[in-house]
Amino acid sequence: MPEFTPPWWLRNAHAQTVFGRIVRPRRLVELERETIETPDGDELVLDHLGGDEKTHFILLHGLEGSSNSVYMQGLLSAIARRGMSATAINFRSCARDPEHLWRMLPNRRPRFYHSGETGDFDFVASTLSKRAPSTTFLAIGSSLGGNALLKWLGEHPGQTTIAAAATISVPYDLGAGATYLEQSWAGRLYVNRFLVTLKEKVKAVAKKFPEANLDLDRVMRSRTFREIDDSATAPLHGFRDADDYYTRSSSIHFLPKITTPTLCISAEDDPFLPREALDRARAAASPSVQFVTTPHGGHVGFVGASMTYWAEELAVDWLLAR
Repeated sequence: MPEFTPPWWLRNAHAQTVFGRIVRPRRLVELERETIETPDGDELVLDHLGGDEKTHFILLHGLEGSSNSVYMQGLLSAIARRGMSATAINFRSCARDPEHLWRMLPNRRPRFYHSGETGDFDFVASTLSKRAPSTTFLAIGSSLGGNALLKWLGEHPGQTTIAAAATISVPYDLGAGATYLEQSWAGRLYVNRFLVTLKEKVKAVAKKFPEANLDLDRVMRSRTFREIDDSATAPLHGFRDADDYYTRSSSIHFLPKITTPTLCISAEDDPFLPREALDRARAAASPSVQFVTTPHGGHVGFVGASMTYWAEELAVDWLLAR
């Protein structure tokens, strides 16, 4: 494994986390958009990258991300440089208007996506594999998308649809991560950023689907992940409360069951996850899961000394080597 060496001036965890989001472009590759109907009558927006169809990547983004997130564009660019093809899944309510990237496209059902939602990935993987039965499929998930990917792998031991998988900066224990983010001013800033769009989405759902019976006042008062997960994520997706959601959705409980070759890339200074949770995840993983941890890197950062994005390049190369 190549070692990760950050620039001397970019070793801080928060600097690593936010640097790429400020300086990186959100359109590095040309994508072809497709909208598919889900079994429950909703829509999923897929963005396809052309290339060699013998090997095809499926990408999953993080919380409130999309195919236009800088790390997704970075992964797609790395895949394109190697001549391969890919599909980026936009989770429900996360697809961006191609002409106005600030505008997110709504979905048609009274639900969104969450860290433990694996049904949509299962549907997309199955759909793509049926279209191209001779293609080798590889998967990469970042942050929330990585948690969902690991959970799916653990739910399907022995599966053969995905030949190998990689994840970057997974919050393996959702409850521990939510508590950790409440304990520092920086963590609260990250949470506030996500809550802005999450609250707007919940408001739209409450207006469009009054039968969802959401306590909108409580949602709008939310100041932490636990509060919005308790008031919105849980009731929208069939969980009793936030703790039930965290327990049933955290990938740490599914790591022991994974049989697919999987690479998990994490930084010990990830501001979204306490170090002890990372250690517990590594200890829980099956022999099929290989952990690569670095002292620095932040959350989905990993900006290298040569200003390349180390984790993205490593994930793609590791999967191709499988």
